[in-house]
Amino acid sequence: MKRNSKRNGLRLAACVAAVAIACSVSASAQESHAHKTQNVILVMIDGLRWQEIFRGADPSLMRTLGPKWLGDPEKMTAAAEHDYSGGSAGKRRRELMPFLWTVVSTQGQLFGNRDLGSDAQVTNGLNFSYPGYSETLTGFADPRIDSNDAGPNPNHTVFEWLNEKPAFAGRVAAFGAWAEFDAIFNQVRCGFPVNAGYVPFTAIPPTPEIALLNKLKAETVRVWDDEPFDPIPFHTALEYMKAAHPRVLFLGLGETDDWAHQGSYAAHLDAAHRDDEYLRELWEQAQSMPEYRDKTTLIVVPDHGRGNGAQWTDHGASDPASRETWMAFLGPDTLALGERKGGPVVTESQVAATLAALLGEDYHAAVAKSGRPIEDVLGN
Repeated sequence: MKRNSKRNGLRLAACVAAVAIACSVSASAQESHAHKTQNVILVMIDGLRWQEIFRGADPSLMRTLGPKWLGDPEKMTAAAEHDYSGGSAGKRRRELMPFLWTVVSTQGQLFGNRDLGSDAQVTNGLNFSYPGYSETLTGFADPRIDSNDAGPNPNHTVFEWLNEKPAFAGRVAAFGAWAEFDAIFNQVRCGFPVNAGYVPFTAIPPTPEIALLNKLKAETVRVWDDEPFDPIPFHTALEYMKAAHPRVLFLGLGETDDWAHQGSYAAHLDAAHRDDEYLRELWEQAQSMPEYRDKTTLIVVPDHGRGNGAQWTDHGASDPASRETWMAFLGPDTLALGERKGGPVVTESQVAATLAALLGEDYHAAVAKSGRPIEDVLGN
């Protein structure tokens, strides 16, 4: 018995040692995947197709000139052909979106290249803006949101949900070109700054830069009554980021969709290229500030896709191809898996929970009908 007791003691010691080693390995693994993201910047680029993201400019669409009031469509098209018509799809996409293909593709993840079996899409079935933005920001499609004039969003976005938490209260903001973002975020109710359309930004004491941007909103030519050109919301968001250091920041850019509806492929490509430059500026600004450096995740998605071929100018329920989207993620918790191949379909309804999970919050548990977080993006 005593010898058995000794043997049992040895076994117990071995078990304790094994458990200690296992715990140590587990702790080490957890430490290596420790949660690092403290801030998230979500940029949505309206109606930018996955084809342009992953294949670059489409040579067959280059001669879609658009209206003559743009100036000289032939000259614009010639310039676009010079700038974006590299021989291979790989070269064309790097010419069009250099930040995505030199930084995000090497340090983050991109979903939605159907040529490689990766699929991203909206689930609302309508395939246009308000339903797409609402699905992305709330985590689910709401059949009540069935037009671009749906009025104040009856649903709380993940931004509003986060702003109600002490850790994020007063540290959330949204900027967008389209005036309808006031309704999408439900500005009256949400409790954080939402600046959209031509409305001057007055949520903080004006810096000289913000004062100038407000002046430009009032004085520049308006091509669209509800939406200024993208430089206005971008630079306003950038100045707010420098001044107020929000933890959760939204930026909605719209020219890609506007110029597509006008039928100018050259202007559409120029807008996409400019938006890529804005992504680079946002990322480099974040990395230059101690509040953001190495603890910020950038998410980039559209609100819907577009038709194929000659139908590229439009989108909607009648064109199933316009449900097809793409996603890009870059940050300290997202493994550098680059351009994704195969795998399950990811949906815009998963973005809200993924954004919250990156910040250590469980939105899906709180809003059960929202899509689940995209685990690969979380480093799991």
